[in-house]
Amino acid sequence: MRTLLAGVDTGRNSRTAESLLLSTLGYITDQPDPLDLKIAAAVVAEMREAARTFAPYRETPKVTVFGSARTKLGDPLYRHAYQIAHDLASVGWMVVTGAGPGIMQAAMEGAGRENSFGVSIRLPFEQGANPVIAGDEKYVSMKYFFTRKLMLVKESRAFVCLPGGFGTLDETFELLTLTQTGKGLPAPIVLLDLPGDDYWKTVHAFVTEQLVTRGLVSEADTGLYVLTDSCATASDEITRFYSNYDSIRYVGDHLVIRLRQSPSDEQIDELNASFGHLVSSGRIARVDPFPEEIRHDDHVGLPRIGFEFVKHRSGDLRAMINMLNGFTPQASSPPPEEPSSS
Repeated sequence: MRTLLAGVDTGRNSRTAESLLLSTLGYITDQPDPLDLKIAAAVVAEMREAARTFAPYRETPKVTVFGSARTKLGDPLYRHAYQIAHDLASVGWMVVTGAGPGIMQAAMEGAGRENSFGVSIRLPFEQGANPVIAGDEKYVSMKYFFTRKLMLVKESRAFVCLPGGFGTLDETFELLTLTQTGKGLPAPIVLLDLPGDDYWKTVHAFVTEQLVTRGLVSEADTGLYVLTDSCATASDEITRFYSNYDSIRYVGDHLVIRLRQSPSDEQIDELNASFGHLVSSGRIARVDPFPEEIRHDDHVGLPRIGFEFVKHRSGDLRAMINMLNGFTPQASSPPPEEPSSS
């Protein structure tokens, strides 16, 4: 492997690069079905193109906006999508959408071409990118839904879901599933209705009356999202989430939460009183950067707390982040672009 990588600048990623190359060569020598090999090659190519598209803007916070491609220009919902994107762009966020018409185009118009990313899916019955993002360097077209959804989620630190069809519901519930299971990092998720419309209220009622009542999800899981019909409330939810909370990282069994302001002794006691059930051993405490964080220069200058996390309580973890944000005066600070886990 090292011979094949000789002369290739892998930066600090030599071990991962070797693993990728080993898996690729192993897959080829397995002599898979030609279609399977073709899919694998296309996936790697798509991921490379998308990563190169986003790389120059890695330090800029991004919000993904989901919603219907069928919403028309004269629909009040179109203006609603325009407004939330405009509000977030005005405080330093870039907007990511699926690059199609309807809600996606409205959000890009609100943010402006310079603040927009498009990640489209190639379908036989829909046109390409909308005119706001077509031809822009921040636009990428993908063949597979799963690679497209990965990029729509991976690159953003916040999410706004407006009414839509099967695709919007699929994206929204996959996002909630990733967050609930801990496969996705904590992030503000806003279900944004139009005033007088009960689209997301109806979905929320289904979640509470069917899923929670049947014990299929916990009541705390409904705290993973915020339901509102106000663009101002949606924008505030997103910016407030990062007023003290910065990022998290798993180091073995420890969950490390990086903050902008270190909690006091009294606040640490309050966290343990309210969220001690999230700790499998010991207690929530201020900690120094772990060796892994130091080695990767991973937010080492920030104060942090750490504890051994009971990993199936993501709804309660979100409530804990809300409490941490309440420990400091509210500020509209953009998030870092690269929170990490290991």
